[in-house]
Amino acid sequence: MKNKPVLTAEAENMGIILVAINPYESLQIYGSDIINAYSGQNMGDMDPHIFAVSEEAYKQMARDEKNQSIIVSGESGAGKTVSAKYAMRYFATVSGSSAEASVEEKVLASSPIMEAIGNAKTTRNDNSSRFGKYIEIGFDRKHHIIGANMRTYLLEKSRVVFQASEERNYHIFYQLCACAHLPEFEPLKLGSADDFPYTNQGRSPIIEGVNDLKEMEATRKAFSLLGITEAHQMGLFQILSAILHLGNVEVKERGSSSCGISDESGHLAVFCDLTEVSYESMAHWLCHKKLKTATETLNKPVTRLEAINGRDALAKHIYAKLFSWIVSQVNKALSTSSKPHSFIGVLDIYGFETFEVNSFEQFCINYANEKLQQQFNMHVFKLEQEEYMKEQIPWTLIDFYDNQPCINLIEAKMGLLDLLDEECTMPKGSDDSWAQKLYNTHLKKSSHFEKPRMSNKAFIILHFADKVEYQCDGFLEKNKDTVNEEQINVLKASKFALLVELFQDEETPAAPSSSAPSGRAKVGRSTQSFREHKKSVGLQFRNSLHLLMDTLNATTPHYVRCIKPNDVKAPFMLDPHRAVQQLRACGVLETIRISSAGFPSRWTYQEFFSRYRVLMRQKEFLSDRKLTCQSVLERLVQNKDKYQFGKTKIFFRAGQVAYLEKLRADKLRAACIHIQKTIRCWLARKKYLRIRQAAITLQRYTRGHQARCLCKTLRRTRAAVIFQKYTRMWAARRQFLRQRAAAVLIQRLLRGYTARLEYKWLVCEHKALLIQRWVRGFLARWRFRRIKRAVVYLQCCVRRMLARRELKKLKIEARSVEHYKKLNVGMENKIMQLQRKLDEQHKDNRELSEQIRQMESHSATELEKLHMQLKTLQEAEEESRHRGDLVTSLQEELELVRQELEKNKEMVAELNEKNTLLKSEKDEMNRLIQEQEQQLKEKSESTHQEATEHLQAQLNEERFRYQNLLSEHLKLEERCADLRSEKEAAELSKHDHNRADSGYSSSQSDSVHSSVLTGSEVSSLEREDAGQTAADVSLLLKLQRRVAELEKEKMDLQSEMDTKEDQLQLEQTKELEDCQRVLGAERDYEALKRQELESDNKKLKKDLQELRQSLSKGSGSKLASPGGQAYNMLLEQLNSTTEELEMRKEEVLILRSQLVNHEAFKHKETGTEGDSGDSSRSPTLDLHELNEDGELWMAYESLKETNRILVSQLQTQGQSHEEEVEGLRAELQQLRAELDHQQQMLSNSLELPHDALIQASLQHEISRLTQQNMDLLEQMGKQDKMIRKLKKHLKIYMKKFGEAEGVHIEQSSPENIVGESGRTVSIVRKERDFQGMLEYRREDESKLFKILITELKPRGVAVNLVAGLPAYILFMCLRHADYANDDQRVSTLLNSSVNTIKNVLKKRGDFETISFWLANTCRFLHCLRQYSGEKAYAKHNTPRQNEHCLTNFDLSEYRQVLSDLAIQIYQQLIRVIENILHPKIAPAMLEQETIQGVMGVKPTGMRKRTPSFHEEGSHSLESILKQLDVFYYTLLQHGNDTELVRQVIKQQFYVICSVTLNNLLLRKDMCSWSKGLQIRYNVCQLEEWLLDKDLQGSGARESLEPLIQAAQLLQIKKKSQDDAGAICTMCTALTTEQVVKILRLYTPVNEFEERVCISFIKSVQTLLKDRKESSQLLMDAKIIFPVTFPFNPSPVALETIQIPSSLNLNFLTPV
Repeated sequence: MKNKPVLTAEAENMGIILVAINPYESLQIYGSDIINAYSGQNMGDMDPHIFAVSEEAYKQMARDEKNQSIIVSGESGAGKTVSAKYAMRYFATVSGSSAEASVEEKVLASSPIMEAIGNAKTTRNDNSSRFGKYIEIGFDRKHHIIGANMRTYLLEKSRVVFQASEERNYHIFYQLCACAHLPEFEPLKLGSADDFPYTNQGRSPIIEGVNDLKEMEATRKAFSLLGITEAHQMGLFQILSAILHLGNVEVKERGSSSCGISDESGHLAVFCDLTEVSYESMAHWLCHKKLKTATETLNKPVTRLEAINGRDALAKHIYAKLFSWIVSQVNKALSTSSKPHSFIGVLDIYGFETFEVNSFEQFCINYANEKLQQQFNMHVFKLEQEEYMKEQIPWTLIDFYDNQPCINLIEAKMGLLDLLDEECTMPKGSDDSWAQKLYNTHLKKSSHFEKPRMSNKAFIILHFADKVEYQCDGFLEKNKDTVNEEQINVLKASKFALLVELFQDEETPAAPSSSAPSGRAKVGRSTQSFREHKKSVGLQFRNSLHLLMDTLNATTPHYVRCIKPNDVKAPFMLDPHRAVQQLRACGVLETIRISSAGFPSRWTYQEFFSRYRVLMRQKEFLSDRKLTCQSVLERLVQNKDKYQFGKTKIFFRAGQVAYLEKLRADKLRAACIHIQKTIRCWLARKKYLRIRQAAITLQRYTRGHQARCLCKTLRRTRAAVIFQKYTRMWAARRQFLRQRAAAVLIQRLLRGYTARLEYKWLVCEHKALLIQRWVRGFLARWRFRRIKRAVVYLQCCVRRMLARRELKKLKIEARSVEHYKKLNVGMENKIMQLQRKLDEQHKDNRELSEQIRQMESHSATELEKLHMQLKTLQEAEEESRHRGDLVTSLQEELELVRQELEKNKEMVAELNEKNTLLKSEKDEMNRLIQEQEQQLKEKSESTHQEATEHLQAQLNEERFRYQNLLSEHLKLEERCADLRSEKEAAELSKHDHNRADSGYSSSQSDSVHSSVLTGSEVSSLEREDAGQTAADVSLLLKLQRRVAELEKEKMDLQSEMDTKEDQLQLEQTKELEDCQRVLGAERDYEALKRQELESDNKKLKKDLQELRQSLSKGSGSKLASPGGQAYNMLLEQLNSTTEELEMRKEEVLILRSQLVNHEAFKHKETGTEGDSGDSSRSPTLDLHELNEDGELWMAYESLKETNRILVSQLQTQGQSHEEEVEGLRAELQQLRAELDHQQQMLSNSLELPHDALIQASLQHEISRLTQQNMDLLEQMGKQDKMIRKLKKHLKIYMKKFGEAEGVHIEQSSPENIVGESGRTVSIVRKERDFQGMLEYRREDESKLFKILITELKPRGVAVNLVAGLPAYILFMCLRHADYANDDQRVSTLLNSSVNTIKNVLKKRGDFETISFWLANTCRFLHCLRQYSGEKAYAKHNTPRQNEHCLTNFDLSEYRQVLSDLAIQIYQQLIRVIENILHPKIAPAMLEQETIQGVMGVKPTGMRKRTPSFHEEGSHSLESILKQLDVFYYTLLQHGNDTELVRQVIKQQFYVICSVTLNNLLLRKDMCSWSKGLQIRYNVCQLEEWLLDKDLQGSGARESLEPLIQAAQLLQIKKKSQDDAGAICTMCTALTTEQVVKILRLYTPVNEFEERVCISFIKSVQTLLKDRKESSQLLMDAKIIFPVTFPFNPSPVALETIQIPSSLNLNFLTPV
């Protein structure tokens, strides 16, 4: 396991035992800062850690001059390799090397190399060490690292050719395959790890979290650091690649006892090329073996199985040789020429292993662990207890587990290893015969040996950790470790130098070397040559273990016991049973038991005296060292149980040596400080005296020199000042004179220049005005003539059309004598009318001509004025010619001035440069200031926004808690009322029972009496309830004060919303007026068109009737037949009438459209000024007068209207022209004044110096900006006044409109009233001085509540009366009580109103009643706010409404009571809505198929589900939408505020979403792609409903977001990792549990869909695990969002409200 961290815990005894637990997760506790923290610390001062053990070993080596060992042991996967690696890192960091600076790096670099070639993935560990190693780190006398040496034990060679399932080969092979694409690795002809049998048997080529390519880079870097060249590295990789290709060589059978190589893929050729051996020789000896007899040598073919085994044996042997060579190279790199003074050994050996199939490797590994456990027991238990007995310390022996019998079973005479070696020497030895020998020798004779019940080829050994069953197959072969000698000879004959070097040690016996002493086994094999009687693997391993035990016994051991927390490699999960089992097996529990009673530390008396003599006093020094030590310890350690005195040693309990070391260090530290203090004081005093003497001498000489310099400086300064004074005076005088002369000259020239410019400008302006006047006159005349021509042409066309029509009509009438006679009857009248119209037109023409004459006369006068101005200009031009002579003289003077100006240009340039520098600095400062202001502004805005959001969240949370408290209080009140009613019912039943025996008369009287007393009883009961509820109200008032401050903030926000609403209302009223105007014009047009069509129809009917009569008269004659004269004449008349009818229709439509457009334009522009004059001449009246010839009048009227329009246009143009001229003149005057002012400023500024000039320019700019600001403020004031004026007019119009509406609603016809009632009804006249107050008697109070609240029906009130009428009546009654200063009546009125409304809602809990009283309660609350007199509310009132404000009482607390009542009503309304909608939601949203054909076929195997509704009354989405319409229009009809309606709609949509989603999460048959499409369609329908009702901003759409995301989740693709990421990004409104639940419930309904795989669900869970959300699966459908009631002032004035007589409230008297 690469970089596997460990958690540490500590137990302490004679040696140090560290328990390290593998967390299977990377922890940041092994960095350099942690190493520095543990460096130099005592054991126990810091937390248990592998660094603490390393520090203790290093400290003991330095202090005691003894060699140390750190023994790391544990099961496979417990973290031994990583612990050993961290220990070596600690030594390399703490101690620097003395000879070479890179020794520590080389020691650390050996770890990645050994892990790459010796570690592999197993089922228990991803980085399991498949060999053992003991690293000795050498130190010199200064305790610096000078070198290291490594020994290895028993490499698991079988892993090269075989891996179990879920396991891998050694890491180096997979690293090579990962680098196959690199250019330097292309000659190796590698590929993927799946292409080679030696790497693909475990079917797990990848380790999660490990990148083989990066690991290969680290390995190559480590090789280079250890001095292995690139050539040798590529040689190593070449040999490793050859091993992989050798595994791909295929062997085919050629008979029963022979085989051959089938190298079609060429892997054997690649192997031979890489190893540079002969292809024929290798192919031959892979399929043959050599047999030697006494006389000859035979080549015998082998079977296919033997050839494969020989190939695998060769691969294992090559790898083992390569491993040994790499270890030797590492030792060479880590070795040193000098002999180490001491060393610390780190033993990292394989842990105890047990698999399903255990072979020879597991047997050797477990044997080594038995030896290590024995050494641990000997050191910790046996030797320590024997030491106690030897020193005669009182001690009770502790029993512990001794594994010596198990070791004897393995290595003793006739043990398992002896029998195995004996069987290997037998000619026909086999695994079966060896197993039988084992059974015969040890079965039932050794308690640690057993035989499996179902096998004769296996045996069981009871190790110290567990029972292990070993399979005998392969034991003999692995113990022999035989390789075909001829194959080795072929490899030795290779031309590859590195390969030949690997097999050189087989030619001669190996001699001991400095890096590996004789007898140390490397890689589990002896380095001797191939002889027939070589040592077996087991014998070599046993000898190497004995040498290891000797080395460990010669050092001071420190133990690290690695614990595997669980068998599934889950991070931070501890299996207690497995942990205790491992702790008990490795002896930690017994160690802790001994540590609690033992003495882990000891000193001889001489060592103690030498070490701690600094702690002894003079009188404690005695001749006997033992007595001296006793006296010292009695003084230093008060508890005598903490130490014991033996014969030759002192024994200490745990922690006492550290305490003594602390005392010794403190004493030495104090002595050092005292010595340092004295020496430093002497040195400092000596240095101070020397410096003081030197300072005094320097001061004396320095002060003298400074005095002389000062005198000299004063003389020179005085002389320089006098010289500068006169020089500066002369220069300033000269400069002043020059500047004055230049300024005078410049002023003279500038003034002349400006005068000439002004003159030229005036001339140009005058000429431009003249040209503009003539051009405008020409354009006006040209426009008038064009319009006149168009009008004349239009008149001609109309007259021509009318003449043609009249001509046709006359032709037709001329043929009909009777008709001609009829026409002559009214001709005279028509002529008179036309004559009168003609006179009127002549009169209008005369008026127009008079106006034209006036305009001509006016233009003539203006022309004369222009002539006069022209003369004056000519005279001015002549004067300018005379002044031209003066210009020449001025030009000469100008040349003189130019010469002086050139001299001054240099000075001006310098000043300009300085000015530019100052400007740049100023701009930079301004930019910095602006940036800082911008940053401060952004920061303040962000902080303000965050604070606002935080306060808003707190307000919502507080409001939610408060409304929950109100709901609980309401439940308690209902419970109390129920108990009270039960009590009263019990008393009444008891009373009735006592009076049950009375007679008929008494019962009748009782009944009469009870009926009489019902009213008083009801009133008394109501008063009692009011008193009780008043007490409750007082309690509520205390609770409600908490919300006061939050309500004030809410009011501020509400005021802003009110201003926006007022603006919207203004815009709406304007749009309404425009729409009414357009509709009126359209209605007029439709009326005209309808009348015209009716008249045409009448004429046609009349003509048809005449035709029928004429036909009926002539039916019998021949003239009526087709072709006759009469028939033809009739046809001509009919055709002419139809043509005339069509033309008349077209003309009428054209003229009507022109007339309507003109009327609309006239209504918009000029208002209603000329309506009265033309009303008598409307088209409809004239049509009735003129009958048929109304079209002529219409044409005449249209011409007149055209003339009027042209005249009005001319007038408006003339007025605009005059206004424009006046504006230009005023602007000209203003510009002239400003120019004069600027000239004056310029002349004044030129006389000022430079600083004063800058100051003056700044002052001028400030004054100009101030003037502009004042103008803007004045404009804003005017606009504000205009806005207030318009608002006032709008409110007045709205008031009038409301009065008219109210009168229209309440008014009824007197005839109907008289007819229905049968009696006269008096009309009540509205009082003029009504103050908006209602007076009532105290005895009518109960009657008021009964009529106005208890018996009032919402349906009739909502339809016929003003919205919120009960609230207005109650408030007007309250106003009268406030006006009368009657506090009792005010309290009674408010409390009784609240209680009566509550009782009504208890009795009638339907939706209409609740909605009605919610609207009235809110309106009553708004009235209390509106007329409270507070500025926040009074600013929305009219002056009249402000006069109606309450004057005597502050009802702010009762406003809170009404607010609570409104909250309770709102919650009750939401519950009623939920009860209505809940049974409809699931069938409509999920079960009904609104999109036909989408659901498809039900999934196979799915159990048919019973529908949640009956087929007869099935609910659909349309039913839900209809129900929502009912709710919405009912709320609006009752007068609920728009914001409140939006909140109700939001709550409804939340209920729909929660119920639908909960059903979806609980029903597997609903989770499919088609169902997601169905849900999305239904949600779209709901969104369209919101869009139709203009409720997009209510938040209802956001409440549907979880359901929308669930539907999208059903439809989205669910396969790849990108899909998982898209799901996590999309499903923000769904919790992790909901997303996972939907994915698990997803069921395909057709062949195109697939189920969601478990791995995809796990990946989604992994991506969503960091979310902080609730773990609840279902949505809470009972949640009610906090409700708010924004202030909504009433536009209805109280004095305008009329109480209808139908309410029977005659006892209320208006004041």
